[in-house]
Amino acid sequence: MVETESFIEEKVTEIGDAVGDANAVIALSGGVDSSTAAALAYEAVGDQLAPVYVDTGLMRKGETEGIRETFAYMDSLRIVDARERFLDELAGITDPEAKRHAIGEQFIREFETVAREVDADSLVQGTIYPDRIESEGTIKSHHNVGGLPDVMDFEGIVEPMRDLYKDEVREVARALDLEEVVSERMPFPGPGLAVRIIGEVTEEKLAVAREANHVVEEELEEYDPWQALAAVIGKATGVKGDNRVHGWVVAVRSVESRDGMTARAQDIDWETLQRIQSRVTGENENVARVLYDVTHKPPATIEYE
Repeated sequence: MVETESFIEEKVTEIGDAVGDANAVIALSGGVDSSTAAALAYEAVGDQLAPVYVDTGLMRKGETEGIRETFAYMDSLRIVDARERFLDELAGITDPEAKRHAIGEQFIREFETVAREVDADSLVQGTIYPDRIESEGTIKSHHNVGGLPDVMDFEGIVEPMRDLYKDEVREVARALDLEEVVSERMPFPGPGLAVRIIGEVTEEKLAVAREANHVVEEELEEYDPWQALAAVIGKATGVKGDNRVHGWVVAVRSVESRDGMTARAQDIDWETLQRIQSRVTGENENVARVLYDVTHKPPATIEYE
């Protein structure tokens, strides 16, 4: 485990040395990784830091409003509406790796735009150790590691949590007195709902995935999962009223883990699963059926793409 006091002291110095007298952009998503990186960077360089939250259109329900409230204390917080640009970049892409690379590149372009406006040389990211392991091991690229473009307008990328696991990041977040809503937040992938949609990302699939994930997180909160999610995995025949429908299939996944490197599917009671399927199919007429994924990691990854 991490010795938080010495870690914080070391990383504040490291960030200060890396940024120097210049300005820096911090990629802020609202998750514990980027929020902890932002807190460390803010302590290191103060007003030289420009926190940037990019609304990709791939986020959870209410995410942007939550960011605005949680980080209101950061006067320099910028919220960039890039929903159209991300959907345009993802149009026609079905390969998971190609999706991650498209998202990683668009993120960088958004940060570069802000960096030019505030004259920033460095980009601070909340990359953690499992991100690096999966990207370097070619399990899948993470948008903030293997998904980054080869050419970027930043002199340096600063990753203060690059050697930490998720549970260690939470320890540091608590030591920094971050709000519980941040420090204990369930992991959410950087590419967002795009990796919870099999095939091309469309507005219709995003709407289904967003509502289904909201239902799943609400209903499974009492199980205290490492991660609980819903993925739109294809279409199948169903019946709504007296009519045949060809609707979306939503897979529900809930796992327990210590560090995300391995995970076990949770044993969810039948009544809860039925409540989830009733809400997901009842609240969206385009959903034909709901499945529960019982696969551990390995052989599966936690996310679908």
